[in-house]
Amino acid sequence: MPEKAFKIFVVEDDEWYNRLLVHTLSLNPDYEIQSFTTGKDCLANLHQQPDIITLDYRLPDMKGLEVLKQIKEINEDIQIILISEQDDIEVVVTLLRHGAYDYIVKSKDIRERLLNTVSNIRQGSNLKKEIVNLRQEVKKKYTDQSTIIGNSAATQRVFELIEKATRTNITVTITGETGTGKELVAKAIHYNSNRSKQPFVAVNVAAIPKDLIESELFGHEKGAFTGAAFRRIGKFEEANGGTLFLDEMAEMDISLQAKLLRALQEKEIIRIGSNNQVKTDCRIIIATNKDLQEEIKKGNFRQDLYYRLFGLPIELQPLRERGNDVIILARHFIELFCKENNMKLKTLTPEASTRLLSYSFPGNIRELKSVIELAVTLADHNEITADHIVLGRGQDLLTDLGNEELSLREYDIRIVKKFLGNYDNNIKLVAEKLDIGVATIYRMLKDDNKG
Repeated sequence: MPEKAFKIFVVEDDEWYNRLLVHTLSLNPDYEIQSFTTGKDCLANLHQQPDIITLDYRLPDMKGLEVLKQIKEINEDIQIILISEQDDIEVVVTLLRHGAYDYIVKSKDIRERLLNTVSNIRQGSNLKKEIVNLRQEVKKKYTDQSTIIGNSAATQRVFELIEKATRTNITVTITGETGTGKELVAKAIHYNSNRSKQPFVAVNVAAIPKDLIESELFGHEKGAFTGAAFRRIGKFEEANGGTLFLDEMAEMDISLQAKLLRALQEKEIIRIGSNNQVKTDCRIIIATNKDLQEEIKKGNFRQDLYYRLFGLPIELQPLRERGNDVIILARHFIELFCKENNMKLKTLTPEASTRLLSYSFPGNIRELKSVIELAVTLADHNEITADHIVLGRGQDLLTDLGNEELSLREYDIRIVKKFLGNYDNNIKLVAEKLDIGVATIYRMLKDDNKG
């Protein structure tokens, strides 16, 4: 479909000045210009959905402020540039407060000023469209069940709860072992809710140092503490209108929990170093792999915060309790990995499927994905056999390394040799898995031989 024309209304009762503005804007062939001499004529044509309106402050039938207010009531996305001969600062401030994009005084320099302002509005409009399109693409990724996969009763129950969660703004608590897909569920809720066009902001509470978490959530003012060289907007403000996902909630320091409780109850935050309250409107989804009630008993979590956060509970079962979901997920990861790497689709042999089903997957879905990606890489032909399914690598390695006291260098060499054994001495693949250079592996093996 052809791109919608960038439409501009010129509202000016002075005939000569009206022609000047129309001529100036028509210099850009991408602009579609319509002119009017009264406020009523402009308002009667807003159904044409102009992108910009240049509005004379003094019209014969209506005041500019009145026209501005009515335009914004009908369509707040229309950008309005006020144009006038007078430059009363109080008038300018009033117009800007009511939504005017800019105020331009009639002068000999108006052409350049007007074209620059319109260009800036158009660039901002294009950027806004790109952001909307991007969010729509992300939403598509989470609008069906292809990202949360399985036929087990436990998985179907999760689907049902996600659907219920999308109907309201109720707080959601997602529990489950590490690697079960808690953030994926949070995104599925957000991108299928009425907040889907607004931000999804994720915070891993455990990954942020204790002395920085308050600033991360609530923001800070310039000079609030050593190193605060500028004002910073916190995650609550970033998520305004959307969803704030607090992962590993049980790890939040109890001294901050009271401030979080207040922010949730009052729906407002105070940046560090400020006394001003900032209103926020964000849905809260939390996730934890710990039992919060047990944390309350231990004195690690506030009971009042627990009751404020709990909301709708969604429990994710570990992969070992989801039966044939393991194979369904494995096939999904095979298809995904093959597509991403331009490889011909590979299939699991019955023996490979049996091997997957016999394993407990302590790392859950995250571990399964890693196992499958390696299996696809190792398989030379179109079938993935049981020999390509390498399981329990991390546990075996830790067990082996824990048997002796070695130097750090000796541990490094042991790790490299262990991985080489797992991957048929494929040095390039091992280098990728360990995130080190091929030359580093050769040097370590050479040094080990010298020893």
